[in-house]
Amino acid sequence: MALGGGWAASALARSAGRPNILLILSDDMGWSDIGCFGGDAETPVLDGLAKRGIRFTQFYNSARCMPTRASLLTGLHPHQAGIGHMAGDWGTPAYSGHLLDTCVTLGEVLRTAGYHTSQLGKWHVGNRKKGVMPDLRGFDRSWTREGKVDYFKHDIYELDGKPWVCPDPGSFYSTEEMDRQAVGFIDDARKQDKPFFMYAAYDAAHWPLHARPEDIEKYRGRFINRGWDKMRAERFERQRELGVVSRNWKLQPRDPAVPAWDEVKEKELWDLKMAVYCAQIDAMDRSIGRIVAHLKKTGQLENTLVFFLQDNGACPEGIGQKRAEEPGTPESYVAYHMPWANLSNTPFKLYKHFTGEGGIRTPMIAAWPKGIAKPGRTSSELGHLVDIMATCVDVSGAMYPRNFNGKKITPMEGLSLDPVFKTGTRKGHEVFCWEHEGNRAVRKGKWKLMSRYEDDVKLYQAWGFPKAGRTVEWELYDMEADPTEIHDLSSSHPEVVAALAKEYGAWAEQVGAVPYAEISAKGKKKKK
Repeated sequence: MALGGGWAASALARSAGRPNILLILSDDMGWSDIGCFGGDAETPVLDGLAKRGIRFTQFYNSARCMPTRASLLTGLHPHQAGIGHMAGDWGTPAYSGHLLDTCVTLGEVLRTAGYHTSQLGKWHVGNRKKGVMPDLRGFDRSWTREGKVDYFKHDIYELDGKPWVCPDPGSFYSTEEMDRQAVGFIDDARKQDKPFFMYAAYDAAHWPLHARPEDIEKYRGRFINRGWDKMRAERFERQRELGVVSRNWKLQPRDPAVPAWDEVKEKELWDLKMAVYCAQIDAMDRSIGRIVAHLKKTGQLENTLVFFLQDNGACPEGIGQKRAEEPGTPESYVAYHMPWANLSNTPFKLYKHFTGEGGIRTPMIAAWPKGIAKPGRTSSELGHLVDIMATCVDVSGAMYPRNFNGKKITPMEGLSLDPVFKTGTRKGHEVFCWEHEGNRAVRKGKWKLMSRYEDDVKLYQAWGFPKAGRTVEWELYDMEADPTEIHDLSSSHPEVVAALAKEYGAWAEQVGAVPYAEISAKGKKKKK
């Protein structure tokens, strides 16, 4: 390790009295799915954290699972961390498909500051073959897997880098195991008299639709007489009442690829899908509640900084459309599909994978009784995943290294949120940029420039996506007057389009993002 002993000792001294940090990430959920952002699932624990903290209404992720996790863990843009695309090596460091050794994880940074570090659930930024698993990248304890999501499958998990043996296979449900493992890891930190950093990455509510029968029954029948059209209007009104959207906002029209609820057949099946989806979220909220209850019981809750956020917007993917098993059962493997995803992203457009607000905006909660002034408020401060590393470094007394394990480390990109916790404002980012599979965006002040990649959209046409403009075409939105991206102003403000496109080009060169046609062509060549 390149860090010197004197540096480590001073970091340990600074860590005394610093907060525990619990970083919770959910999977494939929409902006409006939790109760305090207008959702239909019952989430009293998350709602309670919001009342004791801050709801950030303009916080951004990286549009897809792997890029978001790479950015969250490293404080860098996904391309800088090696995951500009997804898994697989696409020929450049920015698209290597796993975390690079020129970045450091939250576990690596906070462990050197005297923290006990742990990771739970979905990892998805590399594998053991590449030397990128939690136990190899800074985490003292981990309960994780390399395999795909399956809530009832226990033999895909490993504990601290070794195969995990489930003590009760017949009752296994991954969401419930998360808090059981978390409590043990928290107690390990207490025994060592260390503050803890825990990264808990839940599967919920990623497909497949898997939930306990009693949880499904709780929600079944709630949606059949309402459907996504009425529910979108209801959610939007709740969001206004909750203060997470302004009264002058307009609800994005229903996606043209989604049929009106009145025209839909098999309403009972659609109702069941949404019931299982809500049951998954409900179970996650209860699991988080058991972690929070343990922190309260052990006297640690007051000085624990809890983050909750999501890896991308709601998922429209048409997984399992032709399968016959009933959604929710262990034998099934189905998603809830685009119509419900359109509801989940109320009031925004587009979904996971794309750079519309429905793909990249996350409902973010930060709760810290000892460190957040005026709890219960909302904040419209612009923020991004990269800010989590900067915040953790700031409040923990850690130092972000210039060199680590003999490698020069890419400087972190984020800015601490601690000033927002204390005063409500900070000097924020001037520009944000995104690129994922050719879907691009730039946010600067009130302006947002974005584009959708036509060839990529074709892959989704079987799932109902409408056609989109080619890569060379940009859409421009005024995010103060039109935050739901209804009115494209690109033709009336060509000078703004040109200026923001130039900002994107400079960012792309900095992080190593290349035109997606090049990456796509390499992928097709590899398959041959």
